[in-house]
Amino acid sequence: MKLRTVLGLLLLTLIGAMPLRAEETLDTARAVIARQIEALTHGDDATAYALAAPGIRSLFPDQARFSAMVSRSYAPLRKAGRYAFGRARSVEDGAIVYQEVMIDGEGSDWTCVYELRRQDDGEYRVNGVRLIKNTTSTGI
Repeated sequence: MKLRTVLGLLLLTLIGAMPLRAEETLDTARAVIARQIEALTHGDDATAYALAAPGIRSLFPDQARFSAMVSRSYAPLRKAGRYAFGRARSVEDGAIVYQEVMIDGEGSDWTCVYELRRQDDGEYRVNGVRLIKNTTSTGI
């Protein structure tokens, strides 16, 4: 096989793998969000806290403080009956993922914009959530 053919095949392989990697990044981030929402709705605060990024855990240095903050500021997440993923965007080659999540919580519709950051170990952790009442998807 000529070097030119080999390089061409290699380039096509790399180009074809790029969208798959981006989709895998979003799937991984969505799985973390789903685990945290499920943990919050089932009262599993230990799991929800473990999925928070180190920066969040430094602001709330124990599970009890984190749980109180979630109950106070993010009550709809504790009562999320249903949720669906909306638009998403990853930046810095997947180091940061923004994911829109629509939830039905406390009898109202809410939109959450999750920010996840890839940690040194390669795992994604929730670095913040913006909660907006009664909205429709407008993108991020």
